[in-house]
Amino acid sequence: MPNRPTAYLCLALSMMLVGAYVALSKPLAAAFPVLLLAWLRFGIGAIAMLGWLKKPHQEPPLTRQTQGLLFLQSLLGNFLFTVCMIYGVSLTSATSAGVIMATIPACVAVMSWLFLREQVATRTWVAVACAVAGIVLFALSKPEHSAHASNALQPENSQNLQWLGYALLLAASLCEAAYSVIGKKLTGTLGPRRITALINLWGFMLSMPFGLYFALYFDFTAVRWPTWLLLVFYAMAACMWSVWLWMTGLKTVPAAQSGVFTVLLPVSAALVGVLALGERFTTMQFMAFGIALASVVLATMPARLPWRTGRDMRA
Repeated sequence: MPNRPTAYLCLALSMMLVGAYVALSKPLAAAFPVLLLAWLRFGIGAIAMLGWLKKPHQEPPLTRQTQGLLFLQSLLGNFLFTVCMIYGVSLTSATSAGVIMATIPACVAVMSWLFLREQVATRTWVAVACAVAGIVLFALSKPEHSAHASNALQPENSQNLQWLGYALLLAASLCEAAYSVIGKKLTGTLGPRRITALINLWGFMLSMPFGLYFALYFDFTAVRWPTWLLLVFYAMAACMWSVWLWMTGLKTVPAAQSGVFTVLLPVSAALVGVLALGERFTTMQFMAFGIALASVVLATMPARLPWRTGRDMRA
């Protein structure tokens, strides 16, 4: 089991990696249908993690409850999260998605309190509030881009679709929160590598019917080799590296505290946009990032500082 600083580093690297591949996945979404892309991603990950599927000698056999949790984590965190997020953004906007997804740290904290019976410290709640505020401020600092494909919709129908998009984005937030809470439960019996491989295998099986359907009508020869290389990086980062890092950190860090690290996702995505895509920061975005990073510092700083301990001893 990693110590606290190592676990914090794993959680931070996981979310930064997610933000990086999300920012770089735009060409992939333009080159492949979404459900075909998901199937290819899980397939590449399954091949890469064949050696991780074998049960280590020290691990107990999979019980029905553990198998159910693995399936549920993959269904919610891999499959439904992707579907709800993509279609939710398509019916609303990127800014709306950013604001609604800012609820993930709070959802993780509440779920860990309800289902894992974790005692959530006051400082963690304050860190969650800072995380939510930082993400919301960052989302509001970006220009609103409506994702409606057609302007011919009637006003009432357009409004209904927008509310459907909000509901899908909220569902995506709940799915991501459940992913973290279930992952914390699983780390009590399984190792990070085996969890990563098993939930990816479930994701591959869940996406297979849709992937095969789109593959029958897709022209793979039209995809250029740089796109294939980007697909391999995306699959390894999304299915293997980021999940293994997250599960490794969860073995030590409470689920409620780990949820605060999700603020690093938009931070990392924005940094990649600036460094690789030529985007620029605004003053409000700098403020948002400062608040978001402060939440991570607040959540991870020691409960008792050395100077405070010394003062208490002198007293």
